[in-house]
Amino acid sequence: MTAVQTGFDATRADEPREECGVFGVWAPQEDVSKLTYFGLFALQHRGQEGAGIAVGDHENIVVFKDTGLVSQVFDESVLDALQGDVAIGHTRYSTAGGNSWENVQPMFRTSPNGTDVALAHNGNLINYMELQQEAIAKKLIPAAGVKGQGSSSDTAVVSALLADLIRDERTLLDACRELLPRIKGAFCFMITDGHTLFAARDPHGVRPLSLGRLDGGWVIASETAALDIVGASFVRDVDPGEMIWVDASGVHSERFAEETRAHCVFEYVYVARPDSVIDGQTVNSARIDIGRRLARVLPVDADLVMPVPESGTPAAIGYAAESGIPFKQGLMKNAYVGRTFIQPSDTLRQLGLRLKLNPVRQVIEGKSLVVVDDSIVRGNTQRKLIRMLREAGAGEVHVRIASPPVKWPCFYGIDFASPGELIANHGRGGSDAEIAESIRTMIGADSLAFVPIDDMVAASKHAPTDLCAACFTGHYPLGLPEGNPNADLVRRIQRGES
Repeated sequence: MTAVQTGFDATRADEPREECGVFGVWAPQEDVSKLTYFGLFALQHRGQEGAGIAVGDHENIVVFKDTGLVSQVFDESVLDALQGDVAIGHTRYSTAGGNSWENVQPMFRTSPNGTDVALAHNGNLINYMELQQEAIAKKLIPAAGVKGQGSSSDTAVVSALLADLIRDERTLLDACRELLPRIKGAFCFMITDGHTLFAARDPHGVRPLSLGRLDGGWVIASETAALDIVGASFVRDVDPGEMIWVDASGVHSERFAEETRAHCVFEYVYVARPDSVIDGQTVNSARIDIGRRLARVLPVDADLVMPVPESGTPAAIGYAAESGIPFKQGLMKNAYVGRTFIQPSDTLRQLGLRLKLNPVRQVIEGKSLVVVDDSIVRGNTQRKLIRMLREAGAGEVHVRIASPPVKWPCFYGIDFASPGELIANHGRGGSDAEIAESIRTMIGADSLAFVPIDDMVAASKHAPTDLCAACFTGHYPLGLPEGNPNADLVRRIQRGES
């Protein structure tokens, strides 16, 4: 297989990067590879750098994967060749390990007793270095720093350790029971030995995972939207600290760790699809509620409310409903701009944001605008957007953000920048209002307001103690990873040393 070289992506340089999406199906009477393909399509927003499917037929597991979007990796002939009863799939964004073919998932290993194992992972591990050293000591992976000898990702390490535990009469279930309690961090695993579909969610439930029912089998996916796409009915969420497995005798479950909830609040703000339901809460309704609450923070007299599509749309709808200011679409998004594999010329590179968004002049010319977006990370996109709106004739541009200022990196699966790259840390600091004023000056808005963290949490319908909001607060409920330069910097900052 020839790996596709990943090119420049002018549209995503300043956005939070999602983590990954996982999908699994056990359905002997169905075309499991095509079900997985469409499930991954529904999860494409969670990772655009690579995609893969592993299919098992009780004898062998066949894995097909490559860098690129789901539609670029698979075609009809590939899917027709992937025949079996069980399949797992993955869409990747590289939060651990580089963006190369070796790091695209699912990972595949053969155990000492000949059992094939395929594994896909959504999240980030905080004891990765410890697990990596163990795998190196057992000669399961090359020593750190050795290039060109396989994957460097945390998923590769887990798959190697898991397969190594399947010896003699031991099974994949035995291996999962032994290894899962030792893994620390944010993870949703999808695993198969070609016979059985396994899934596990970390004890904090940082990332979502749901179980669905097909007429002829079962589906497990990162988001309920993927269940909907393949015609599966939602059964329940996989609980934090729970492992489930599906085989011919049905669905089985057991707990491998005690539950200590720390769901990622940013799933409700940005990551998940608005048509998904996460731990009982509809994402769309949470975002609309955030918009309503945002309208009360710093009221402004304006002519219209407009979103930065698509992630800002539900919050903008809520803002308009609460404020009474008309909602209009003032920016048109090119629906076909994802990751591009064509290198633009210098001239096209200067267009930057216009590859993705273009203002509708007749809607915004001479108007005072409230522009609603999901977050501000580095601020480059907002700065360019405001300039573009003013060039299109906007009278005033008031920016409203459906999350608090992002001040800290994420170590649990979302690629936020290091503390020094975050625009919230570039000013004089102080209260969120002072940070907002500093950012307002930097991006050139007429006014700027962020939703307070208490309002964002309330919109999620979860207790504050059940959520992870580390990127806003600096409180890391799962702890910080060892051997990570950004984590070391965070420790120094929190000790007052930087």
